Amino acid sequence: MNGMAWAILLLTIGFLLTSILVLIARRLIVIISAIGMGSVLLSIIFFLFGAPFAGAFELSVGAGLISVLFIIATSIADSAVDEVD
Repeated sequence: MNGMAWAILLLTIGFLLTSILVLIARRLIVIISAIGMGSVLLSIIFFLFGAPFAGAFELSVGAGLISVLFIIATSIADSAVDEVD
C-alpha cells in the first residue's frame, strides 16, 4: 500500500469513529463536535479522491453551516430551559 492508500484508510477509520461517537455520546456539544469533525474528515476524503467541488461543499455546509446551526439551536434550547426553571 502506498501513502495515499494509508491516508484514505486512516481518514476513513477516523470518520467511522466520529460516527460511532455521535451515536453513543450523551452530551450535545460532544455530538455537535463529532458531526463537524466527521464532515471535515469526509471532505478531506473527497479531496483525495479528486472531487474538489464535493469536498468544498461538504466542508462549507457539513462542517460549517450545520455545526453552527446546531450550536445556535442548543444554546437557544438551553436558555429556554433556564427560563422555565
